[in-house]
Amino acid sequence: AVDADRQPYRSTGLYVTCVNSPYYDDYIPSVLREIIERSHPEGITDNSWAGLGRDNICFCENCRRKFHAHAGQPIPAGKHWEDPVYRQWIQWNYARRLEIWDQFSRTLRAAGGRDCLWLGMNSGTITGQAQRFRDFKAICERSEIVMLDEQARDEATGFQHNGEAGKLIHGLLGWDKLIPESMAMYQAGRPAFRLASKPEPEARLWMLDGFAGGIQPWWHHVGAEQEDRRMFQTAEPIMRWHAENQQYLINRKPVATVGLVWSQENFDFYGRDNSDELVELPWRGWTNALVRARVPYLPVHADHIARDADQFSVLILPNLAAMSAAQIAAVRRFVERGSGLVVTGEASRCNESGEPQSDFALADLFGAHVISAADLTNRRRASATEHTYLRLTPELRARVYGPKAGDEPATNGERHPALKGFDDTDILPFGGTLESLRVDSGAMVLATFIPAFPTMPPESAWMRQPRTDIPGLIVNEAGGHGRVAFLPADLDRRYGRDNLPDHGNLLANLVRWTARENLPLQVEGVGFVDCHLYQQQNKLVLHLLNLTSAGTWRAPVDELIRVGPLSVRVRLPTGVRGNHIQLLVSKASTKAAVKNGWLHFDLPTILDHEVAVIG
Repeated sequence: AVDADRQPYRSTGLYVTCVNSPYYDDYIPSVLREIIERSHPEGITDNSWAGLGRDNICFCENCRRKFHAHAGQPIPAGKHWEDPVYRQWIQWNYARRLEIWDQFSRTLRAAGGRDCLWLGMNSGTITGQAQRFRDFKAICERSEIVMLDEQARDEATGFQHNGEAGKLIHGLLGWDKLIPESMAMYQAGRPAFRLASKPEPEARLWMLDGFAGGIQPWWHHVGAEQEDRRMFQTAEPIMRWHAENQQYLINRKPVATVGLVWSQENFDFYGRDNSDELVELPWRGWTNALVRARVPYLPVHADHIARDADQFSVLILPNLAAMSAAQIAAVRRFVERGSGLVVTGEASRCNESGEPQSDFALADLFGAHVISAADLTNRRRASATEHTYLRLTPELRARVYGPKAGDEPATNGERHPALKGFDDTDILPFGGTLESLRVDSGAMVLATFIPAFPTMPPESAWMRQPRTDIPGLIVNEAGGHGRVAFLPADLDRRYGRDNLPDHGNLLANLVRWTARENLPLQVEGVGFVDCHLYQQQNKLVLHLLNLTSAGTWRAPVDELIRVGPLSVRVRLPTGVRGNHIQLLVSKASTKAAVKNGWLHFDLPTILDHEVAVIG
């Protein structure tokens, strides 16, 4: 692989081979055949199979010739997302990786038989997949198993990311298949110390949250000789627990009524070179808010909305701007049948290529319309002005505790249920920018934008423009269909960045309101607890992960902090009686009661995790 000056690309001192060269077409298949014929493995996996990443363009003769034959155009000279040829180059690279996957699969089966599998290796993040042109949906449609290279959390995503990754991949692969993950016992991430043991609580919580998301353990070391022996003591008890309880950890279906919608095209063609800010942060804001609120959810690919719709009472579109006509139609049918919808930012504003349209494709459901059809290029930078706010309506400060200035507006009516818990404030921190929208007469504006004003010096921190009619939160129940909440103010992105409780609470409120409280689980008690619920024939399996720690948001964790008691309420599906609870971790007994189709029980304490099997 060479750059525009014909200089070879290198990685850690080694040449990067081009995916369009005979190295991939001839040499690697010959090596695969030799391995199969000599060693007879059941399959082969490889975490560097996809070649050069998206940030670099290869200009070798093979690429020049093949792309011209495909597109009738020369290879684009650089990143130019507005150029349709560059976007075509992106799609061409995705297609080539699938050709390689299919070719390696044929090679292994031809040499080793029908069950000799090419398994590649994949990342647990869509950003990681997109950077390597690996189409996760298409790969899962081709694979019998996913080998996952996702060894550690980072401070932005937390342990809960591992459970999320398992659910996202199973949504593509199916819940009857396996996802072994390379769970490192060494200190992975940054800094990386491959020969030193990771702190036991850090490794343990990462593995346990993966189990809760349906991931299987795959314990590995780097090197055959280990001088730091502590890592062996970390892995053995977790692996032993998994082996003893494996029957409850596979062959099960998730129970969740909230679907969080995503697509790789939105990362590529809307997020473009700023996908971390425009796509990843809104997604992370929602996942963190739902975990914090203990609301079970499932990632849903935008192409699977129609297939999976019956499972959900509400769908969330976190800044899902790039959408196809079929995806738009599936969302519309979902709402028309009476189900709920939460959308944020620019959702449905672009076509599948990321090109802005004159209005939101779902504008009639939002009850809001674009006024200015200005290009989104500047907005893709996701600029932020820290000192902006949202004004809640109606304003209540005239009747609540605190000193009065005498000019408080009269309280006019009650707050909408989506604003539950905010009665003592008329403003919420925002930190972003908004544009005016035209709001339909049937929709309600629950929050409006307060523009930026100085933060320093302190005596200048007063609102120059206390009120506008620019909507930050709109709810709509027009047409007798499902409830819709639209957040032009991208508080999901801000929550992913700032972790402000107000933002997380409002996001959770919107889910509960649009879902009409149709949620299968309630867990009360202090602590940061990640909840995953499954049905397994006539049983429910509930995972509770205690992620409470002084190092929750900064790795590594070196101490577990016990929480409890927790009060649990689970809605019992048909066929599950709820007259027996088995706790797989503590082995303790607990009293339970069934009332109106709900099971109630208490957990006195949780150290790292608990798994309740309800029969």
